[in-house]
Amino acid sequence: MVAVDNLSLQLYTVRHKLEEDFDATLARIAEIGFTKVEPFGIPGNADKLAEALPKHGLSAPTTHAGLLRDEAAPIYEAAKLLGIGTVIEPFIDPARWLSADDIKATAEALNQASVEAAEHGITVGYHNHQFEFENKIDGAHPLEIFIDHLNDNVILEVDTYWGVVGGGDIPALLKKWGNRVQAIHVKDGDGTLDNKAQTAVGDGTIAIADILAAAPQALRVVELDDFTGEIFDAVEGSFKFLTGEGAPA
Repeated sequence: MVAVDNLSLQLYTVRHKLEEDFDATLARIAEIGFTKVEPFGIPGNADKLAEALPKHGLSAPTTHAGLLRDEAAPIYEAAKLLGIGTVIEPFIDPARWLSADDIKATAEALNQASVEAAEHGITVGYHNHQFEFENKIDGAHPLEIFIDHLNDNVILEVDTYWGVVGGGDIPALLKKWGNRVQAIHVKDGDGTLDNKAQTAVGDGTIAIADILAAAPQALRVVELDDFTGEIFDAVEGSFKFLTGEGAPA
């Protein structure tokens, strides 16, 4: 069972709802029981978040932002405005994961970003997709090579679903990486690349219990990339499953 204060929701999950009614969407998230969220799209939506988060009793310990693609200074400024302590790079071009040299260069770029971020009191992290696991170089997944070249102060937010889809033994890797894993994306589905086949946590084929047990220190961030039904049904179902309010699926 996950404690509510160790549970968050990636706002990308409800992006279409946010476009329809930003304030009402955050109100519904709080009504379900979440106290933490993980924004995306800062600094563009920072002012709206700064008004709405405290209004609904929500905080944002982490955010996704393209530190290696966008200008970093406005990201740090937005993070400080929102009280966000960790900025996570959410995506690196799949073509950059095919050679050890490219992987090392990406790690060095993120290391440099982490040094700059530290001057603003911010920690830097990385979030994976499936392509960092799909091939191996000298017997290791690209993400493993990447981690070997990271500074100790760069943390991981492991997207456990995409890691499984890519072919990683995610519980084993979470244990191996230990406290570097400060957050995990918890999502469920049929284990394929079909985003619309994703489900509420507990309703799919992913070994959620094994994943949670392998990273007890990590913030649990619920996310669905897409869903065929009413998205808040899946969000609420995930919350109830993880907190023990609902019967296991």
